[in-house]
Amino acid sequence: MVFDTNEHPHRRYNPLSDEWILVSPHRNKRPWQGKIEPSVAQEAVEYDPNCYLCPGNLRVNGNRNPNYKGPFVFDNDFSALASDAQAYRHDDTFFVAESVHGISRVVCFSEDHGKSLAELDSPQILAIIKVWNEQYQELGQIYPWVQIFENKGAMMGCSNPHPHGQIWAHQHIPSLVHRKQIQMSKYYEQHQTSLLLDYAKRELESKSRVVYENDDWLVAVPYWASWPYETLLLPKFAIQQMTQLSNVQAQNLADSISVLTCKYDNLFECSFPYSMGWHCAPFDQQSHPEWQLHAHFYPPLLRSSSVRKFMVGYEMLAEAQRDLSPEQAAETLRQLDSIHYLKRQ
Repeated sequence: MVFDTNEHPHRRYNPLSDEWILVSPHRNKRPWQGKIEPSVAQEAVEYDPNCYLCPGNLRVNGNRNPNYKGPFVFDNDFSALASDAQAYRHDDTFFVAESVHGISRVVCFSEDHGKSLAELDSPQILAIIKVWNEQYQELGQIYPWVQIFENKGAMMGCSNPHPHGQIWAHQHIPSLVHRKQIQMSKYYEQHQTSLLLDYAKRELESKSRVVYENDDWLVAVPYWASWPYETLLLPKFAIQQMTQLSNVQAQNLADSISVLTCKYDNLFECSFPYSMGWHCAPFDQQSHPEWQLHAHFYPPLLRSSSVRKFMVGYEMLAEAQRDLSPEQAAETLRQLDSIHYLKRQ
C-alpha cells in the first residue's frame, strides 16, 4: 500500500509552536450524528436601533456613539484589562500571580450593521488597515504587546452581530507569542533568515496549500493546520510590523483579506464564523529580524454551515487533531469564487 497523506493518519510538526498535530483525513467520511448548529444567517439590516455598536445608539454605560462613517474605535465598556491596575506580584511554587496593566478597545469595521469584512470592498478594508496601523502606532508607544483580533459569529463567542474586532494591549508578551518568538529566534540563529519568510517561499514553490496570492501577499492553509479551513496570511517580503507597510502593500493586503473572507462565506454560503488575529514583532524598542508580520484565521466549520469541529477529548488531553488534510482544505478554498455569493447575479 502506498502511503497517501490525504487518506492515511499521520502527524505533522508545527515549527511555530514546537507542537505536533494528528491528521486523520479518513475520519471525515464517517457519518455525523453529533451536534447540529443553528443555521448561520447573514445580517440583512444596515442599521439596528437596538445594537450597541450602530451609529448614534446608546451603549450600556450611557455613552452614545457618534454618527460615524467607516471604522469607529472606542475603549471597551467591559474591558478585560485595566490601565490603572495596581502593581502586584505573588511568588510561590504553586501560586504565582501578577497584576496586568493594559487597555481593551473595540473597532467597528463600518457603520453598516449587516456587512462583515467579506461584504466590504477593498477601499473599506483598507480604511480598517489604516485604523489598525494607527492603533499600533499609538498603543505600541505604551505597551510592548498589541493584539488585534476579530471573533466573527456567535459560534466563536461574539456577543454583538455588528461587524467589529478588538484590540488588547498590555505590558506582557502573551504565552503563545512567547513560544512563537522562541521558535523563530532559534530558526534565525541557525539560518540568519526569517522562519515565516522562508516558509512562504516553500509554500509558493509547492502550490498545494496556496489558496490565494497577489504581488505582496500569500494565503495558505498551513502544513500544520489544526482547524479544518485554517489559513495563514503571509507577506512575501520581509516586514516585522504592520506600521512598516507601504501604500501598495497595504492595498494588496486589503485585496487579500477581501478575497479570503469572500471565499470563506462562499464555502457553505453563510456568514462564515472564525477567530482571526495579527502577530508582529513586540514594541519593545529591540531589533527583531526573526519576526515576520502575519495573520491567523481559525474557522470552526467542518462539513457544512451547521457542523463544526470540536477541540475536545484527544485534543484537550494529547494534541490537536484534524479530519481532512490541509491540502484537501486548500484545494476546496482555492476553487471557490472570490465574488460573494450574495452579490451574484
